[in-house]
Amino acid sequence: MQFLKDTHFKFTDYSTRAVGISLTVIVIGIISLLFVRGLNYSIDFTGGTLAQIKFQREVNANQIRDALESKGVQKSVVQQTNRKNEYLIRLPEYSQEGGLKNKVNQALASVDPNFKNLETKGVGPQIGEELRQDAIMAIISALIAIAIYIAFRFKYYFALGAVAALVHDVLFTLAIFSFAQFQISISTIAAFLTIVGYSLNDTIVLYDRIRENMKTSRTFTMKDLIDDSINQVISRTIITSLTTFVVVVVLSFAFGEVKIFAYAMIIGVITGTFSSIYVAGPILIAWKRKLKSS
Repeated sequence: MQFLKDTHFKFTDYSTRAVGISLTVIVIGIISLLFVRGLNYSIDFTGGTLAQIKFQREVNANQIRDALESKGVQKSVVQQTNRKNEYLIRLPEYSQEGGLKNKVNQALASVDPNFKNLETKGVGPQIGEELRQDAIMAIISALIAIAIYIAFRFKYYFALGAVAALVHDVLFTLAIFSFAQFQISISTIAAFLTIVGYSLNDTIVLYDRIRENMKTSRTFTMKDLIDDSINQVISRTIITSLTTFVVVVVLSFAFGEVKIFAYAMIIGVITGTFSSIYVAGPILIAWKRKLKSS
C-alpha cells in the first residue's frame, strides 16, 4: 500500500539540523543521567520490596506513608493503582520474614485492620546489581551482533549507519527517561531491545532500497540516491510507524510496568522512524565523502 506516490522530498537537506536537535537532547540527557537526575531504577536493579495492597475502606497515600514512618519504615513510595483502594508500596529494603515485614504489616493494620496483601515481590541488592550488569551486556551484545549482521549483508560502512541509528534511539530514550524519571525495570530493558529491533527493521528496508538503486542507477550522487530511496519507502515507514504507535498508545493507559513499557515504545517508535531517515542514511553520505577525500 502506497498513499504517498511519486514524492521528491529532500530529506537529506535537513539532516544536519535534525541531527543537531537530536544530539542536543541526547547531550543534555547524558548530563542529566550522569550528574543531575540519574536513572530511576526499580527494585529489579536496586533491590528492595514491592507490595500490592488492597484496603477495605477509603484510605490515601499520605495515611499509608505516615503509618509506615511511625513504625520506622522510611523512604517508602506509595502509589495508587487504577483500582479503588488498591496501592503499590515500594520499599528500598529487602523484606524477609520477621523484621521489616512485621513492621509493614503492623503499619498497614493500623490504617485498615482488614487490608489484604495481594502480592509481594522482593529482590536482594546483590541480585539487583547482577541484573543491572546483565541488562547492559544484553544491549551491548545486541548492538554488536547487529553490526556484524549488517556488515555481512550489505557493505561494512552500512553497519556504521545502522549502529549509529540504534545507539541514537537508545540514548534518546534514556535521556527522556532521565528527564521524566520514568522507572527502569526489567520490562523497560525489554522495551529497549524491542526498540533496537524495530529501528533496525526500518533501517534494513531503507538499506535494501539503497542497495537496489545503487545497482540500477548508473550515474548518481549518494545524496540524491538516498533521498530517492527514502521517498520510495516513506509510505511503508509511515504505515508501520502509525500502526505500531496506535497499539503502544493504547497500552500506555494500562498500569504499572506495562505503562512504562508503552512509554518507552512510544519514544522508540518516534526515534526509530526519525533515525532511519535522518541518521542511518546521511551517515552513508558522510562516509562516502570521507572515502573520496582520502
